[in-house]
Amino acid sequence: MTFLLYFTVFLFVVVCLFLIGVVLLQQGKSADLASAFGGQGTQTAFGPRGTANLFTRLTTWSAVLFMLLAIVLTVMFSRAGSHSVLSGTHLSQPAKK
Repeated sequence: MTFLLYFTVFLFVVVCLFLIGVVLLQQGKSADLASAFGGQGTQTAFGPRGTANLFTRLTTWSAVLFMLLAIVLTVMFSRAGSHSVLSGTHLSQPAKK
């Protein structure tokens, strides 16, 4: 159980970093000055829509994987122990007047 939990947390962190990278690599709708005048701009490797579709698919799949791993981790941590947030605290006596 412990190895599976650590592996899932590691996979979750990797997916988080990948999702951050993919989102930061995407360009907005009006990406550069050349696109304002009808030019193709600097997107010659994949064409004007090739990278948009690739990054959109990568973002979608990594977001789905992120959400699924978040649910799996929540279930795994809830089953790992039935500890309360207040289980380690001590009750203090009320002050006497």
